[in-house]
Amino acid sequence: MSMWWSLRLRREAASVPLARRLLVGAMETAGVDPDVAFDLSLALTEACANAVEHGGAASGDDYRVTACFDGDRCHIEVIDSGPGFATSAPPPETPRAPATAAPLTDTGAEGGRGLFLIAELSDHVDIRDRPGRGAVVSFDKILKWREDAPLQAA
Repeated sequence: MSMWWSLRLRREAASVPLARRLLVGAMETAGVDPDVAFDLSLALTEACANAVEHGGAASGDDYRVTACFDGDRCHIEVIDSGPGFATSAPPPETPRAPATAAPLTDTGAEGGRGLFLIAELSDHVDIRDRPGRGAVVSFDKILKWREDAPLQAA
C-alpha cells in the first residue's frame, strides 16, 4: 500500500489538531496499530506546534505538512518559512553552508522538548535548518498493522 497527502496550513494553533486528526484518520482507516498511530500523531503534533510557534515572522505565514505511507513505513515532513534554528543569518557575502542537522538535546527547560520527543517517538528523524528560509522536520516510523487491517502492505 502506498498513499500520501500534503497540507498547507496557516500558522494558527487550530491547525495543529486538524493535521493530527487527518493523520490519525488515515492511519485508522489503513489499519495501523494504535500504539504506532499514537506515537506518530504525537510526533506530528510537536512538529506542527513548533512550526506554529517558531515558523515565521507573521501570524499569517503558513507551513506545510506531508505524510506518506509507503509499504511498512510512514514518512512525515513539516516545513515552515521562519528564520530557521539560527539566531542570525550570515552576512550576504558569506556563502551559505548546506543544510545542517540541529542538535537533538533535551534542555530540561519548560520549552524546547518537542524535537527531542519527535526523535524518541520516531525510528529516524532529520532536522534541517534553512537559515532565513525556515526549517524542515522530517521523521519516519516503521508501521505495525492490526490483524484486520484493510490496507496492510503485502
